[in-house]
Amino acid sequence: MLRRMKRQFLIDTDTASDDAVALIMALRRPEVEVVGITTVAGNVEVRQASRNALYTAELCGSSVPVFTGAEKPLKRAHHSADWFHGRDGLGDHGYPAPRRAPEKMGATQAIIELIEAHPGIVMVTLGPLTNVALALQKRPEIAKSVSRCVVMGGAPCCEGNVTPAAEYNIWCDPEAARVVARSAMPVEMVGWHLCRGEAVLKLEEIEKVMGFGTAVGKFAVECNSRAQEAFHEQTGEDGISLPDPVAMAVALDESIVTASSEHFWDVETESELTRGMTAVDRLNVAGDERNRDVWAGQIANGRKAKIVWTIDNARWKESLFARLR
Repeated sequence: MLRRMKRQFLIDTDTASDDAVALIMALRRPEVEVVGITTVAGNVEVRQASRNALYTAELCGSSVPVFTGAEKPLKRAHHSADWFHGRDGLGDHGYPAPRRAPEKMGATQAIIELIEAHPGIVMVTLGPLTNVALALQKRPEIAKSVSRCVVMGGAPCCEGNVTPAAEYNIWCDPEAARVVARSAMPVEMVGWHLCRGEAVLKLEEIEKVMGFGTAVGKFAVECNSRAQEAFHEQTGEDGISLPDPVAMAVALDESIVTASSEHFWDVETESELTRGMTAVDRLNVAGDERNRDVWAGQIANGRKAKIVWTIDNARWKESLFARLR
């Protein structure tokens, strides 16, 4: 009997608290092989992101290679989210340095080589899209070798979490997000709205995770301690909001999606008011006469993104719990 081949994942991350939990979900999923982790400046500066990724991998007993990427967005200064995740991105608990160092190869080249070596790979992006954009600019044809590109990012048709119009990952490097939007990448957008409300890890569920008595469960809760406080300050909601693990849950099992549709999308890069806004053509009016010139590039490209509108929150949480037990 032939042994079932593992699904291969490539994860690009600005590793902070919720990213770390998403990494745990992938690294501890038996039928998934994470062939590489690339890091980017976002929540924290890029060297800290690599350190956090390596620490998380070691906690999972994984020797997955980690490649350090872009130190800043394509055309802008880097603005971290340390107010939300802590200075080290993991709640400032003083975790020890990892035993391994990042690979010498940079993230851009690693993305190209890993995709070319593993056609049909699933790519999951958990931070700003700088590394992905750089790889696409250097080798645009790699997009055709990616089976799914699950993007944690955007605020499709709803408010953002860093400005009224934009979600942080897209706002941080809107030019990079625009490159991806206008590429042939098979994007599945998992927006910030999906980690709110019933998707939030409630106080009793946090206690449940701590009750597992596992090192990964304790770390998942502990490293999100500052993020839990910041989320309450931001929204008034209690609990731990986990946008990156929600995106990872979708990547691992797309059947948890309960509503989605395919649309053209683009990113605002000029306006200071709406910088990083993800404009989603939900009513499919891009081709109308009044819009056709603005959307000409996407229409000519013909590539629509899958926009995830709702998920099964009970199943997403069970996916998380299964990896933290």
